[in-house]
Amino acid sequence: MYQKSIEEAKKRLFRGELVIFPTETVYGIGGNANNHKSIELIYKTKNRPINNPLICHFANIKEIEKNFILKDKDYELANTFWPGPMTLILEKNKNSKITSLLSNHQNFVGCRIPNNNIALSLLSQLDFPIAAPSANIATKTSITSIKDLDMNLKNIFYIDGGSSVLGLESTVLKTNERGCDILRLGSLTIERIKNKFNDYVIEIINSKISPGSQKKHYSPNKKIRINASDVKKNEALLNFGKNNLTSNIKSLNLSTKSDLVEASHNFYNYINILDQTECNTIAVVSIPNHGLGKTINDRLKRASHNDE
Repeated sequence: MYQKSIEEAKKRLFRGELVIFPTETVYGIGGNANNHKSIELIYKTKNRPINNPLICHFANIKEIEKNFILKDKDYELANTFWPGPMTLILEKNKNSKITSLLSNHQNFVGCRIPNNNIALSLLSQLDFPIAAPSANIATKTSITSIKDLDMNLKNIFYIDGGSSVLGLESTVLKTNERGCDILRLGSLTIERIKNKFNDYVIEIINSKISPGSQKKHYSPNKKIRINASDVKKNEALLNFGKNNLTSNIKSLNLSTKSDLVEASHNFYNYINILDQTECNTIAVVSIPNHGLGKTINDRLKRASHNDE
């Protein structure tokens, strides 16, 4: 069904052009990770600061081994959570052709194997990895549906793979002797990692070797007001669970059942819809701060930075 689109995407990537493609987390805007000019084009197109690194996507672990050094805990996590919404920060080996531009000229790069048939089919037909941040303009919301694509990116070739299954970006991890550090919260929760590796010491840290560490990020054009317990007359409402709140402009509920998996799936799409309304501000009710709620709250905090 998608083979024609994949063939076209392949040709463009080989020519050094960019393509937008689906993953299970959010849509990515990708280029040849070995091609300096392709990576320059990603930064320029997204208006992304050059010190905000990109994640490399691979078809399988053998392709990662050609470029990177993996330690025991890297393999433990890789064998458990790949393909899937986990990005591992790994050290490049001497043979890697991946351009240092995508990692702010550092030797550590975020690597992942996406769990999406279109992405995996495309990656398996290339002899280079795809460097791909989210398909948005820098600091703006990620997209989980092509219909939410920014007008400034509509001229780039894209594969429409429908709605992203998970809806939040990958979790960025870096292993150490005691376990792993989480450099960016994402779709893979701390609880799931602990469930598989209960001896791991897991800490959340901020690091410039991970994307998504800026204070202002993931933000719509309209202001965001978080932990709202009321709705003002000029506000749209992003709700969660059952309550009596409503907006005279527009209300959307991430999950009336208070299901954080459903909320994650709807998160960016609903924010993008509310961002198109005539509101001044999007009021967002309190989200439980555990599991995927922790990731949603991280995105909301960054989205609302300087808005309050």
